[in-house]
Amino acid sequence: MPMKKTQWIEPAPAQRELFVKVLDRMAAKVADDEPRLGVEFPYVTAEDGSWKLLPASLSAGYAGEAWNHGNWFCGFWVGLLVASWLHTGQERYLRWARERMRLVAQRAEDGNTHDIGFIFNSSAIPAAHATGDRWYADIALRAADRLRARTVTTARGAYLASWGPLSDVRGRRSSAIDTMANLPLLYWAARDSGDCSFRLAADAHARMTAGSFIRPNGSTYHAVEYDDATGERHRGYTFQGAGDESDWSRGQAWAIYGYVESFRETGRAEYLALAERLAGYYLLRLEGRQVPPWDFDATGADASIKDTAAAAVVSAALLELGRLHPDTVSGADWYRRGVEMLASLCREDFAADDAHRGLLRNACYSKPHNDGVRSATMFGDFFFVDALCAVVMPGRLRPLTERACA
Repeated sequence: MPMKKTQWIEPAPAQRELFVKVLDRMAAKVADDEPRLGVEFPYVTAEDGSWKLLPASLSAGYAGEAWNHGNWFCGFWVGLLVASWLHTGQERYLRWARERMRLVAQRAEDGNTHDIGFIFNSSAIPAAHATGDRWYADIALRAADRLRARTVTTARGAYLASWGPLSDVRGRRSSAIDTMANLPLLYWAARDSGDCSFRLAADAHARMTAGSFIRPNGSTYHAVEYDDATGERHRGYTFQGAGDESDWSRGQAWAIYGYVESFRETGRAEYLALAERLAGYYLLRLEGRQVPPWDFDATGADASIKDTAAAAVVSAALLELGRLHPDTVSGADWYRRGVEMLASLCREDFAADDAHRGLLRNACYSKPHNDGVRSATMFGDFFFVDALCAVVMPGRLRPLTERACA
């Protein structure tokens, strides 16, 4: 597909200096923690700042009526190791990344969850890009094949079922806004393999989500239950927001990120418009803040709970939106907003101290389940570092693909 050249924007020297210092500390923390983890992986921090750990092998699945997402965090640690290697040049990080990837690789065969997109887009794909090692790319392709297989075709369109085996109607009919941020694995697989069916599956899901998840005011549902024959939305609901009709801030972040990625890969003007509309709504609800509450509609004491992970995801998305935007003025404005969010996270929420092993304090994994509330989260830390790398060393952790022509 032909590509359109995109602009590049340099950060201010003081911002670059701040970001480099944070990456220095990130690499030091990762090096200190790696020998302590054994064969398990961090996912959220405990009250004392230490990492809670899970084995990479923990798959998603039902426990009665309840759904357990399993360990969808494990790939993010590999991504931090790769970023540390790129930043420092020290080979130990690359050795650790390969050893960790051997533990994560088994999840490429996990057909129960859309989260294999998160797992391998944060690990195998950056490692393959940074090293040129085909071993990583082949693992990511196996995972992409599993993700593509989650496509459910209906009379109205096609979507990726987010949870559970497709033989189970509970999983087959359900999709989540998070899936938009899993689509990059499919887009990458199409480019890497030349098999356009990966791209078609991602594009179909993005189109279906646009018509089913986005409310008239520009907010998003966390999850949607479809009629898997007609494709009509049966209901919108939530697992991690304050309520079915509330505005869960990280869900909005996943949507912004996913449509920026879909615009880059397809060049479709409607995806650019959606990304800007979703981001505009997010900024409106921020009301001048740089970090959102975990849910924009949370009330009482819960309204004081922030989610720095959502801010990190949006920062990464806006940096890319600014880089890709066809209008130079609009692009510069989006990029500036992304840098400002990132700088605020570095100044206000970065855990530079030894006691707190995560990078970003005040993330919120799941308030309804009281898991990872006011903690660091592994995915939040990864998107934070991803954004830092996009500014400090663009094109090294991820390829600087240009915006596709429509």
